[in-house]
Amino acid sequence: MNATQMLSRSELVMSEEQNSPFVFGTGDVEILDRQPLYQGFFAMEKVTLRHRRFEGGWTPAFDRELFLRGDATCVLPYDPRRGEVVLLEQFRPGALGRDRTPWLMELVAGMNEPGETPEQVARREGVEEANLHFLGLEHICNYLGSPGGCTEQTTLFCGCVSSEEAGGLHGLADEHEDIRVHVMPFEGALAMVYDGRIDNAAAIISLQWLALNRRRIDERWLGSLR
Repeated sequence: MNATQMLSRSELVMSEEQNSPFVFGTGDVEILDRQPLYQGFFAMEKVTLRHRRFEGGWTPAFDRELFLRGDATCVLPYDPRRGEVVLLEQFRPGALGRDRTPWLMELVAGMNEPGETPEQVARREGVEEANLHFLGLEHICNYLGSPGGCTEQTTLFCGCVSSEEAGGLHGLADEHEDIRVHVMPFEGALAMVYDGRIDNAAAIISLQWLALNRRRIDERWLGSLR
């Protein structure tokens, strides 16, 4: 092998490494300044930073405003015996100004409090928002909803429940919650995803996940419920 061939192979290896995903980490970002902008129910700050570039070197310093939200946990309650899911209907101000109702069909959900695990949040919110006690929890995924400007990460679960007596109005008055609980066949809820009546990320991801994993979940949970 001559020098030209060796150089070509070396260049090929370097090219493959550069094209691999996740070559950078948090050590490739420099936070130059942080300035608080607002503190209320939520908070915002302006961050001045720079980071490494794929082609080499660093970006110039630039500013970004970040919406500081704590992490959240959402649960899709599912009854494998009856083939039903439990969804919550409630008002969301972020849905105002669109050609649709701002009352959304959602999952059981809540913000993670300091010291709580996502599993603990799931069980707490199940009782507070729908008077549901989960017999089991299956982790679906973690996702960043809008990482271009928001810090929130959401953990999704599917929760095993008995939906036979679910329903009614729930929520904590001191948190201004006004929640109506709906029980429906899984197929009906999935149809609401397809026709756009369910249009929030957590519910869409969880219902589509259950569509892909329902047979496995039924086998696991029905066996444990006998």
